[in-house]
Amino acid sequence: MKTVIMAGGMGTRIAAVNALVPKPMITILGKPILEYQIECLEKQGYTDIIIVIGYKGEQIQAYFKDGTDFGVKIEYIVEQTPLGTAGALYLLKNRIEEEFLLINGDIIFDIDIGRFVEHHRKKEGKATIFIHPNDHPFDSGIIKADTDGRVFQWLCKEDERKWYKNRVNAGLHILSPQILYEMRELKKMDMDRDVLKQLIPQGMLYAYDSPEYVKDMGTPERLAEVEMDILSGKVKGKNLREKQRAIFLDRDGTINEYAGFLKHIDDFKLISGVEAAIRRINKSGYLAIVVTNQPVVARGEATIEELEEIHNKMETLLGRGGAYIDALYYCPHHPDKGYEGEREEYKVKCECRKPSPGLLLRAAEDYNIDLSRSWMIGDSETDVEAGKAAGSKTAKIGKGEEYTDLLCCIQDILQ
Repeated sequence: MKTVIMAGGMGTRIAAVNALVPKPMITILGKPILEYQIECLEKQGYTDIIIVIGYKGEQIQAYFKDGTDFGVKIEYIVEQTPLGTAGALYLLKNRIEEEFLLINGDIIFDIDIGRFVEHHRKKEGKATIFIHPNDHPFDSGIIKADTDGRVFQWLCKEDERKWYKNRVNAGLHILSPQILYEMRELKKMDMDRDVLKQLIPQGMLYAYDSPEYVKDMGTPERLAEVEMDILSGKVKGKNLREKQRAIFLDRDGTINEYAGFLKHIDDFKLISGVEAAIRRINKSGYLAIVVTNQPVVARGEATIEELEEIHNKMETLLGRGGAYIDALYYCPHHPDKGYEGEREEYKVKCECRKPSPGLLLRAAEDYNIDLSRSWMIGDSETDVEAGKAAGSKTAKIGKGEEYTDLLCCIQDILQ
């Protein structure tokens, strides 16, 4: 599979770091951003690379040459005039006849590319975009996808939004060559607006949701953060080829104020200090995963759609505080019958309702988690039992417990 890296941009926001080189050649710990990308590709066997260059592109050519010194083969496409983030794809029409990876040249990433490719091939869309949570969703484009991963809405920064799942486009894509065939002329184009969003009405744009490390170099502050993450091993460690550690969190009474069987979105309120606690998890390299029993669905007190909107509110509020969860699993079942309006299909005994460990086991399979190095934190004995059944370490929070709240618990675990 060929990889195309878009490295033609100038990088106006990051120019304060080094305005004398193109953005992908800005160095982190003495190595250009682009070299980190090529190393990640090479170690997984993706060695056939085309780099699209423009602004000061001769510096990229002089450094990487034909790629031999880096274990890859590199060809170049030169933009004679700026063509935006997608216009140069027109020049690939006669070079690529199969699906290909498309990567923004200003991001640091370390992901399991094979998983990404497998997901794309299963869905058979024209394009698949890599999405993930971040700590500033309020000023990012938000991707909305259904349970099958098909994207149905793309909210740009300027679009009105209220409650949303924190998932943003990371700058990694897999495209079908059909997209190239449909380009009629060489002109300036925007990848998001002019190419990807146009696939949504066709039902041909899919999303691949992953907690792996991807960060753009848009600002000097993010550059400094990436440097720390490389030094700490966080970048490499979050690749799903590596065994992960997770902190599993109960929802009611742990993240949000306990309100009984919470069924109205207006009753959802974060506990003070939760954003700071989850920020600590995010920075640590642990995955932050919510696992929660939600019998309100089986009892007929809330629909799946209403429950998911409550969770969207949770993610939005956390995002405003610079925090995010990597995944959320809930059990909608309840075995006891006799409730007015109950939904028969959910009135079953299951393996996912805590204290059974099913939610944790499912997450472990999805994200290659070592449960013995992970934690389950909640405010009830049910949470503790589920964690122990999964083979995880456990902590209980609440009045009279070892930890009064999530923040003090996380601080102790991560110290």
